[in-house]
Amino acid sequence: MASTITSATLTVTLTEKIELNGTNHGSINTKTFDSINEISKRIVTVTTAESVIATFSAAVASAGHYVAADVRYIRFTNLDDSNFVTLTFRNQDNDEAAIKLDAGQSFIWNGDNANGMTAVMNATQDADAASSTNFGSLTNIQADADTAACDMEMVIASV
Repeated sequence: MASTITSATLTVTLTEKIELNGTNHGSINTKTFDSINEISKRIVTVTTAESVIATFSAAVASAGHYVAADVRYIRFTNLDDSNFVTLTFRNQDNDEAAIKLDAGQSFIWNGDNANGMTAVMNATQDADAASSTNFGSLTNIQADADTAACDMEMVIASV
């Protein structure tokens, strides 16, 4: 059976609006991602126990599992009005980086333009001094809420 889905372009626009002392300091930036043919958009309940919310490898995609080289865009939005979520990103070397996603905030991770989530992450103590050859491929994303469960929107787009 041949697919009847036609690839499309994902357009992401970031708009910042602010005027200080009568001067506009806002900006609009747009990024397009061509040939997107898979989109996963879900609202997940993040509990206070850390759990894996997405996995990545070279294997075939399935529910909650993505082909690392194909992923171009990931967005998380914390839909809670008071509690934060910790997102932990792990690569193939078991390096981890965690970020705090406060109530109402979003975090975007763009994949490499050509290679998706492969060779995109280094989380060593001196990561800035590391060469690009030290980047590992993203293998999973974990989430846990601070003091009570939170709803979080997750969007993942792949070619």
